[in-house]
Amino acid sequence: MIGSLLLILFFLFAPAGVLWLCRRVRVFGKIGPVLILYLIGIVVGNLFHPSGMAQIQEALSSAMVPLAIPLMLFSCTFRKSETRSQLLALLTGLLAVTAAVVAGYFLFGKKMDDGAQVGGMLTGVYTGGTINLASLKVMLGVPEETFILLNSFDMAVSFLYLTFLLSVGIRLFRKWLPNETLAQALPAQEAAGTEEHPYRALFTRQGLRDAAVLLGIDVLIIGISAGLGLLAGDGAFMTVLILSLTTLGIAASFWKPVRQRKKGYDIGMYFIYIFSVVVASMADFRTLDIGGSLLMFCYLAFVIFGSLLLSLILAKLCKVDADTMTVSSVAYICSPPFVPMMSAAMKNRRVLAGGLAVGVVGYAAGNYLGFLMAKLLEIL
Repeated sequence: MIGSLLLILFFLFAPAGVLWLCRRVRVFGKIGPVLILYLIGIVVGNLFHPSGMAQIQEALSSAMVPLAIPLMLFSCTFRKSETRSQLLALLTGLLAVTAAVVAGYFLFGKKMDDGAQVGGMLTGVYTGGTINLASLKVMLGVPEETFILLNSFDMAVSFLYLTFLLSVGIRLFRKWLPNETLAQALPAQEAAGTEEHPYRALFTRQGLRDAAVLLGIDVLIIGISAGLGLLAGDGAFMTVLILSLTTLGIAASFWKPVRQRKKGYDIGMYFIYIFSVVVASMADFRTLDIGGSLLMFCYLAFVIFGSLLLSLILAKLCKVDADTMTVSSVAYICSPPFVPMMSAAMKNRRVLAGGLAVGVVGYAAGNYLGFLMAKLLEIL
């Protein structure tokens, strides 16, 4: 009991310590809190295993993203000029995933007994999410051991993918693709809200009052969205939940009592910092058995990094900016819950709504695309 309580307190307050460290030590400030929290989470998850840890991780990781999405959208500004880039990122990202699955099938999948089914499941999970992976397992009649192995590899390689983006990928892509600086990406009134110590003002009487109002509206939106998700049924719950959170969060951003309170984004970011350290602690390398199926591991890794490379090339050809391409890739590969984390890491709230929209489309299309891909690969 005491161990579980200490673990919860660690997850909740580790971001505060890291934020303090980033302000005090210049080198940590350059690295950024998301990557530091990710590394701390990896260490904690592989060194400490108190009883009930998995349940705590699941509860916190599931709660933080729904809490964060509306709050981060409250202070966003939406511009019609960005629609083209977002639509191109959606289409090129989808093309990149499907092309990588087909190419990977000829390199690795054809040598596997159930390569076509694996290709279909990879298409579903890397256009949608784990919920699509589970659905396609049933639809394609995939054996339990194949599903478990694929899911384990997915967690390990997705972790490497995110670590690459957070450490060097974002900076590399911004050098090669069209890019807006943070000040250019945000209107003046939003850029002014990105001060060096954004949480200091929260601990004033006005700050606490504003936070209470924003959190109250946030909880109301979550309640409505969860209710709509339950009405839609288990198969569509996550799609409807994310879609409702995004839609209602955007709608609330146009309401003056919400818009004039500027700290919603910073509060939401803190929830994403908690999510970052928690989800990183779930990467337990003891469970990884690469020797179980090297071909499957290679196929999966090829699809993740191959689709990222193809997205990069297509973005260059279509003149899609670096941050939009990156957040769309994350929406496909890691699913919408990771979009706010990447937006926070890039310090660019402009891409948040578009990334969530890409992820929602992926959730909706994943089962169809995965099933069709499996049938196509059986013919090839």
